[in-house]
Amino acid sequence: MPPTRFELFDPLLPGALAGRMIELCESLGSYGTYGREPIREGLGRGLAQRHDAAANFLRTGGRFGRREPAAVLAARTNYFRETYAYGDDVRLPGIEPFRDFEGFAEAARKLYDASVVQPSIVYANILVPGQELAVHTDVPEFRGMNRTTEPEWLLVVMHHSGLFDRWRMRIATAVAWFQSCVGGAFAFYPDGREGAPRTLPARHNTGVLLDTDSTFHGVDRVQETEHPIPPMRPGVRLIFEGNGRWRVDQDGETLARYGWGVLRFSISWKAYVHGDEQERRVVREHADDLTRERVVDALVADLRRRGRLGPGLPDETELALLMIDEYVHFPPSRQETPAAS
Repeated sequence: MPPTRFELFDPLLPGALAGRMIELCESLGSYGTYGREPIREGLGRGLAQRHDAAANFLRTGGRFGRREPAAVLAARTNYFRETYAYGDDVRLPGIEPFRDFEGFAEAARKLYDASVVQPSIVYANILVPGQELAVHTDVPEFRGMNRTTEPEWLLVVMHHSGLFDRWRMRIATAVAWFQSCVGGAFAFYPDGREGAPRTLPARHNTGVLLDTDSTFHGVDRVQETEHPIPPMRPGVRLIFEGNGRWRVDQDGETLARYGWGVLRFSISWKAYVHGDEQERRVVREHADDLTRERVVDALVADLRRRGRLGPGLPDETELALLMIDEYVHFPPSRQETPAAS
């Protein structure tokens, strides 16, 4: 991926509104984990939705090359998330000033040299001590193809292959931090995977906007307390108890308690960005959509041109693994040497 633009916000919101973001977070009361079910059938059967990022994290130990059992690494990356707004559906009343923040819209226009910005989603991430977010690029969208209908790894492969740029939906992402914590820095690679990472501390009322579909990024580990990270099995929830206190709850059992000072809380904003109204109309009218069959045929043809695939086809899981291996190349961890492009 080529170098990307980004814009920093420090401070981000007026003080009273920044404090309101914390109150809104507390008012929702309960947050589930972001774990996704594996793919049950078809292309990539048996793989995790983000097999690309998960496999790289397990293989390398993350940005700092830490080696731990797979179950521990899984708990470290199974963080808490809830959606606050999706399009015009406001699921947490009061989030509208953040969704409609003009500073994000103006930065998104500059990011893509475009004119039309359409906010699409606002969601919160909360990481407890000991958690981190593996280096990855976000799941992109294409005309006619998004995560509601397609495997997430396939959409990532499509973007990294460079074969479908004409159909890609340009998305701007802002990440904003409220409260502060030790550790949990946002690490991103604006100069590409071979370049040096830049890190931003998780500091109250600051933010950054960039193209996270194209820019590798992750979250460094939030500083651990004296207690080890609890297991993060399906059904675990983070529940607000009042007075700045939270608990991790599993089937009615309290696994851990935390105060605000050790949690990493961020709110992310995503928007579609169109060059003009005509471009937006093409998207809305589905005038030039892709299909999975067309995409797979193009990827298979490209793999054959590259000498990675013969005349026959492997099974759907092996084909998926080959696509990921060929097109998605991560920044090296500190224990690795850069791979050839």
